Amino acid sequence: MKDFLYVLPALACPVGMGLMMWFMMRSGGKKTTPQDAAADPRQQELDSLRQEIDGLRAKLDRPAPADRERTP
Repeated sequence: MKDFLYVLPALACPVGMGLMMWFMMRSGGKKTTPQDAAADPRQQELDSLRQEIDGLRAKLDRPAPADRERTP
């Protein structure tokens, strides 16, 4: 019985890893798609703000900075 108690912590890591893998496989490995990203409210807000900034720049006749990164 004492030997089992010494082996128990050593088995916790592989058993935990196996359980995590099993849960990940069960979830189906859901990944975000471009459609999911388009539905993200934060992305919609960011796109709206970028359009507003572009409109204000157009009124001021200033071009957008070259280093500005656009996300589709």
